[in-house]
Amino acid sequence: MAKYQTYTAIGIREDIADIIYSISPTETPFMSGIAKTKATNTLHQWQTDALAAVAANAVVEGADIAYGTMAPTVLENNHTQISTKGIQVTATNEAVTSAGRSNEMAYQVAKAAKELKRDMETALLSNVAKSAGNSTTARKLGGCPTWYETNVDAASNGSGAGNGAIRTDGTQRAFTEDQLKGILVKCYNQGGNPNMIMVNAFNKQKLSGFTGGSTRFDAAEDRRLITSIDVYESDFGTMQVSPNRFIRGANGTSAKIGQDAHILDMEFWAVSFLRDFSLQNPAQTADADQRFMVAEYTLESRNEKASGLITDLTTA
Repeated sequence: MAKYQTYTAIGIREDIADIIYSISPTETPFMSGIAKTKATNTLHQWQTDALAAVAANAVVEGADIAYGTMAPTVLENNHTQISTKGIQVTATNEAVTSAGRSNEMAYQVAKAAKELKRDMETALLSNVAKSAGNSTTARKLGGCPTWYETNVDAASNGSGAGNGAIRTDGTQRAFTEDQLKGILVKCYNQGGNPNMIMVNAFNKQKLSGFTGGSTRFDAAEDRRLITSIDVYESDFGTMQVSPNRFIRGANGTSAKIGQDAHILDMEFWAVSFLRDFSLQNPAQTADADQRFMVAEYTLESRNEKASGLITDLTTA
């Protein structure tokens, strides 16, 4: 007698796990680690200052007071950038039963919020010049690489930037500990105290190969081989080492992602919001539920001399 098998059976219920698995990265260590401030105009401005140079300072008894020339502060600026995500879910899609989520719109809104956050992290770390835009061209903020001017280690055929202007990338070369030590000396001499080294995955592994003044040990008793460096102790202080998946690629593109190593004093960077994250309900124009997510923000480089950049690094 033939056995009745599932191959011919009709009506077997579909088997779909009631959870959705996403591997896409959502960490944004730069934006999450810097200060948050309020912008009040599309042209956001702030001031920087520095003390006068150290001088031999000895006067005779009873001498007349000497009045030096007072240096004014420096006014810096950056333009706000608008980043958006539109979400539209048909009424039918809301009505059907879906696996892994009870509310399709809520699921799509949560997903869009993560995507918007990643887009913002990329913008803040991009080699894109600040731009005021116009009625047909979007405003753009000057990303982190465009602000470094004083403490930069670049290839000989690369050119510097500063004040929100785009950098010209040079021939890529390997990331070395000597480059890092050189930038730390420059930052220290300018008064900076970097507390974060931010690199991509490839150069995080390069940094973990730096020997410093120590010898690596194999913790044989618990069968662990320790090969990573998560904290770098230099002559000028201790810095956290943070990998970042969104460090910019060559010429601001996604190609060769991670050619920058940021040596950051996190206190001297901020993201300034003209409009903080908001979820809006636009007028319904179709048989669908519609949402609109928007943020308007810019990067505030409070004093570029506090941080440093090692650029034109190989990425593979």
